[in-house]
Amino acid sequence: MGCYASKNADSKASRVARWRATGIVALRDSKLKTFPDEVLDMERSVRTLDLTNNKIVDIPMEVCKLINMQRLVLADNLIERLPMNLGKLQSLKVMILDGNHITTLPDELGQLVRLERLSVSRNLLSSLPETIGSLRNLLLINVSNNKLKSLPESIGSCFSLEELQANDNLMEDLPSSLCNLIHLKSLRLDNNNIGQLPSNLLKDCKALQNVSLHGNPILMDQFQQMEGFEDFEARRKKKFDKQIDSNVMISSKGLDEGVDL
Repeated sequence: MGCYASKNADSKASRVARWRATGIVALRDSKLKTFPDEVLDMERSVRTLDLTNNKIVDIPMEVCKLINMQRLVLADNLIERLPMNLGKLQSLKVMILDGNHITTLPDELGQLVRLERLSVSRNLLSSLPETIGSLRNLLLINVSNNKLKSLPESIGSCFSLEELQANDNLMEDLPSSLCNLIHLKSLRLDNNNIGQLPSNLLKDCKALQNVSLHGNPILMDQFQQMEGFEDFEARRKKKFDKQIDSNVMISSKGLDEGVDL
């Protein structure tokens, strides 16, 4: 028994030593119900933390000790809320929270000013905090498969945003501030209840190449009559031709032509 305990302690010590050396803590599919204490004790050493597909319900306040963490992946757990001190994770660039039970995001989310990728699909969100507009380095946000009725007007202040995914929600319209997103390349809004887009969207979002609106009441005629449609269509076709020229792999759905109504 003593020999087994000693070996177990050695294996745990070697695991922690490996984590410290690489900065990567990967504990997917480990049947965890809580954050491991040995991870929280590592503090500044953690760069990436992946706890995907466990049974974690709460993110402890002590997570704020991981101040050098750049990637936090907590997909497919049982998390219901995020800690109020989340904003102390000032090094965070990627946060993946897909497939949890999160009903709201704290205002402190806006303090994560280095965040580049935020994915909270397959949760229970009914709104997003206005503070999301403080995320000026955000490149991608995925809020698909929630219960969102709208996007905050402040989303238009996420000036670096290139991809917005909000499929399978309850939205009827979009904020006019989307037109401020001059770097936006892809807008995916399938399966909502959107009847029209902001009138200047295609004209002002000069990088936009892909718009997906499958399963919405908006009509193709409406879309084609929007100001800026011709330039959007040229960008879309150019992107599609590049995909063809590059001999990209074609999925079962075929190539994405960039507009789906």
